[in-house]
Amino acid sequence: MNNEQLRKSVERQVKRMQRAQQDRPTLLAQSIFLGTLSLLFILPILAGVYLGNWLDDKAQGYSVHWTIGLLILGIIVGMVNVYLYVRKHD
Repeated sequence: MNNEQLRKSVERQVKRMQRAQQDRPTLLAQSIFLGTLSLLFILPILAGVYLGNWLDDKAQGYSVHWTIGLLILGIIVGMVNVYLYVRKHD
């Protein structure tokens, strides 16, 4: 390997390392990402429980059937939300 080839190889490696350093997510970016994931998961669950509880109060004799059913539906919707968000941002 002559000096010119060695210099070009080192320059390519330096550029690659600089790009990797710039592309590395910051702590703030990672925190925002995790916060978004938690909201995407928790909000459908809370909405399902709230709606289920309201429906159970309106329909006498059902006790917690709507709450449990919509809780499970909220968990499923939350998992799908998280999956789609992570797949989109990979």
